[in-house]
Amino acid sequence: MRPRASRRDRLVLVEGGQEFRIETPSGAIVGRRAGFGPPALVFHGGPGLSDYTDGLAAELAGGFETFRYQQRGLAPTTIGAPYTVDAHVADALAVLDGLELDSVVVVGHSWGGHLAMHVAVAAPGRVAAGVIVDPLGAVSDGGEHELEANIMARLPADLARRVEKLEERLAAGDGGEEDANESNRIIWPYYFARPDEAPPMPELRMNLQAFGNTFVSVREHFALETLVKGLPRLDCPLLFVHGRESPISWHRSEESARLAPKASLEVVDDCGHFPWLESPGSVRAAVERAGLLADGC
Repeated sequence: MRPRASRRDRLVLVEGGQEFRIETPSGAIVGRRAGFGPPALVFHGGPGLSDYTDGLAAELAGGFETFRYQQRGLAPTTIGAPYTVDAHVADALAVLDGLELDSVVVVGHSWGGHLAMHVAVAAPGRVAAGVIVDPLGAVSDGGEHELEANIMARLPADLARRVEKLEERLAAGDGGEEDANESNRIIWPYYFARPDEAPPMPELRMNLQAFGNTFVSVREHFALETLVKGLPRLDCPLLFVHGRESPISWHRSEESARLAPKASLEVVDDCGHFPWLESPGSVRAAVERAGLLADGC
């Protein structure tokens, strides 16, 4: 029998950190490691987007050993459908198993924050704490429709009309990734409290099937109240960090935090959906104030 590969065998040294590749029966999950300290698993948003959490991981890397990976549906990860909440949770646990990490701090942004809550509920013994940044919430629709309405309300009229046309094409099945990327580029500045000062959008790729099918699964779990029933049973601390000017209202994080016995919420003033970009250091400072590093999570 072939001996089990060690965590060291799965990490390949690359510039600026280390790359890891976890082989599963469905394909490979590929990601990067950086920093030192207690291990933290970082989930990017989307779903169906390429990973953009390098800055978030870098902000936390002074206190955590961070592991972030490309979620299923986009290279360099080779796993494809099915695109469901349960499949994404299974991928996260496969990464933990592959890297021989018994317990981690889960860190997630937007959809990734929602996924982090699902991982904590599905495998509480593997989660020491959670840092949930501007997430899709746990209650009702989590703020999905509110996000769409707030973004459209912020757009100038001509840009709103263009986004509506692009979204109509996508909804009819006539559009593709180029249409989705154009829509994302138009919308990007309006995720921020001051759109005219927004940083350039990173080069994002998108898998429309992964986006659409995962959200179908998310809505099914809302109907089942998976998080509403599961979060009250958690014994680990959860820290919610939310921009006060985010198009997802900070009240969605407040509602989610109320469900978990050891949850806290920090609202970052004059900040939108990406706190580590708009208020650098704010997520790390919130983690320190919550005592997550001091408690050795």
